[in-house]
Amino acid sequence: MSINFDNALGIHEQALRFRGQRAEVLANNIANAETPNYKARDLDFAAALAAQQGEGESGSLPMARTDAQHIAIDGLIDQVAGLRYRNALQPAVDGNTVDSEVEKAAYTQNAIDFQASFTFLNSKFKGLMTAIKGE
Repeated sequence: MSINFDNALGIHEQALRFRGQRAEVLANNIANAETPNYKARDLDFAAALAAQQGEGESGSLPMARTDAQHIAIDGLIDQVAGLRYRNALQPAVDGNTVDSEVEKAAYTQNAIDFQASFTFLNSKFKGLMTAIKGE
């Protein structure tokens, strides 16, 4: 009898990967808080989850590669599905849409979510180890 890790670990592995990618996007926003015309971005968990499960976005047309010279998006579906521009609460004169306080709060919440996903994944591994050892 073999263990299917995809079934055993559930969505926690993908959630951990998503949280890591979101931390990169948010850190990039914070780093560019003073860059003129920089547009803040964020990853949408619901859209990324729907893309991961193959549901796509409701009301959107599926993308198809109609010419050999078109760029293939097979490996980029996670990024394309959830990466969105953030709407500025108060527009800046220089065109920058980064609000440092909003970005820091989002980064902190993402770090908490990352830790929660890591804790869930760690408990799954502990459960698997207990099952393997038979304790």
